[in-house]
Amino acid sequence: MIRIGIVGCGRILAAHLRGYRRLRQAGVDDFRITALCARRADDAYSYLRRGDGPPQRQPISHDAADPLAVGDEYVSDFQDDVEVAVYTDYRRMIAEAPIDAVNDFTSHALHHQVAAAAFAHGKALLTQKPLAVSVAAAHRMCEEARSRNLVFGVFENFRHLHNTRHLKWLLDSGRLGTLQMILLGYVGAWWAPDRIVAETPWRHRRTEGGGITLDLAVHFFDQFRHLAGEITTVSAHTAVIEAVRVTRDARGREMERVECDADDTFFAQFSTDRGVVGNLAASWAGHAAPTIAGRGSVFYGTRGRVTGDEVTFDNSQAATLSGLYQSAADPVEQQRDFPLGLDDSFALGQHDWLEAVRHRREPQTSGREGLRDLAAAFAILESAHAGRRVNVAQVEHGDVREYQRPIDVFFGLI
Repeated sequence: MIRIGIVGCGRILAAHLRGYRRLRQAGVDDFRITALCARRADDAYSYLRRGDGPPQRQPISHDAADPLAVGDEYVSDFQDDVEVAVYTDYRRMIAEAPIDAVNDFTSHALHHQVAAAAFAHGKALLTQKPLAVSVAAAHRMCEEARSRNLVFGVFENFRHLHNTRHLKWLLDSGRLGTLQMILLGYVGAWWAPDRIVAETPWRHRRTEGGGITLDLAVHFFDQFRHLAGEITTVSAHTAVIEAVRVTRDARGREMERVECDADDTFFAQFSTDRGVVGNLAASWAGHAAPTIAGRGSVFYGTRGRVTGDEVTFDNSQAATLSGLYQSAADPVEQQRDFPLGLDDSFALGQHDWLEAVRHRREPQTSGREGLRDLAAAFAILESAHAGRRVNVAQVEHGDVREYQRPIDVFFGLI
């Protein structure tokens, strides 16, 4: 039995609990949530038992694809045979609670601190993306896990999305030819023009790991690395378009205000070691209406184009990506991509991490994978700071770190 202690009981916890519930429904019965930790005990108790305890905070998104739209999930929905301990100090929980492993769903700035406590007590760890507040912090986490031979993963659900799995199969099959270009553009699609993102002010503070680049680019780069090879160079510009952000109630009254020094907008170009080039733009700003390139990311191969679930080939033949996968992919590969019939990216990520703990192997999105995603994202910030193209390997190795220097100084990492 794998006993899991969860640190961090914010709104994202509902999506994680839904994933664990779906694992249990699929027949995975060798894990239990045995401890919850939140700064306010009421936040932990609100997720503990249906029909009992304080009310949960309501979801803050209406987009069905957004994990922050998930709500009304409780530990008691999928387990009733374990008494769950509640803590307000993660160090105490890790040291005292009956746990074998830790899930860290805290803010970015806490990840390396929770990891230090977990690894010191010999616990396996799954950390919410991005891996850490800086590349130096991420290296420290990876080295601690390696030196103690502990299973360490970063929770990166993009690797487990249907579209990612389907597209990986399509590219590997050769039907799209050789991947050449990737385009991505989202302006004004989230929290625009000036709302506090997810009602979490820390997301707009540089020393707390805030900014759209660290929040979203790690997702994009994890998917692109999986499909297109290692990111080698990045040239970028970032901006704080809305220097002050607010939260308003239903009547439009201002409830909270934060001054921002972390980016809410980035424009970046990148290349990979397989010769793929790409262009990314994302912004939490933008008035009136959103602008989105294609149906999400757009992938151009030497034989066609994919965007969302749409595939168009050079001969003008059109198909759905999901339809091609379901009809032509080897059933063994489909089972490997979606074990136990699971179709929830959170459940799939959790399943892979639990398998890694059981068999003492690296998960698909290991700490080292998370480090490479983080280095690519920080390459955007370092490039913008330096005003030039940067080599991602130099960011990963710590040779380029001027944007991160105040963060590393703040946390005593240099």
